[in-house]
Amino acid sequence: MNSQPTQNTEDNAKKVVRHKLPDRIYHWTMALTVIVLLVTAFLPIAGLKFPWVTVHWIAGVILGVIVFIHIVRALIWQERAAMNIGLSDIKHALQAFKWVLRTSKQPPDRPGKYPLLQKLYHHGIAVIVLVLIGTGGVMLAKIDTPFWQRNPYMLSAENWGYIYVLHDLASMAVLALLMIHIYFAIRPEKLWITRSMILGWITNQEYKDNHDPDAWVIETDKSK
Repeated sequence: MNSQPTQNTEDNAKKVVRHKLPDRIYHWTMALTVIVLLVTAFLPIAGLKFPWVTVHWIAGVILGVIVFIHIVRALIWQERAAMNIGLSDIKHALQAFKWVLRTSKQPPDRPGKYPLLQKLYHHGIAVIVLVLIGTGGVMLAKIDTPFWQRNPYMLSAENWGYIYVLHDLASMAVLALLMIHIYFAIRPEKLWITRSMILGWITNQEYKDNHDPDAWVIETDKSK
């Protein structure tokens, strides 16, 4: 008898943790705050008038706080090496490129926990969001809040111009990256990754099919 179907069923029943609960909470909180920031920034430009300033700066402060918490968590508790880009990532990317162009009959090697494109996206969005938070934090000086009074003369007109340009460019970049992220998240062959960001786990079979066990060593297979 063929035991392969039975083995696949067992592998699909086992679960491998890909994203822990704090990381999933951070991801969706960041997603919500970024969407609020984009809506309150671009809808007034499109002609929809509403009192957006208060919602915008509060969402910006929340984004800054959760990003700070994420940085601390990443530096102390998370496996930072999983996001490092090395020669193996470049090798895998070249193999995948040749495979897509059909210039190689050898399928690309499986990556570790994160493939190169996910690492590049992570580092790119990290830089852009930090620019947003930095410039947005400076721009808080131009509005009145319950905690401070506005000081529009903190910088010269020229320097304020630089701040606005950087903030606007970063906003456009975040919008573009968000659309790219959503596009790949809803592709049928990538839904298992999207599910892992909702529920936290992938099946053992998905782990075997898509990841190199030597590059991403899991401790145990568990459901939470």
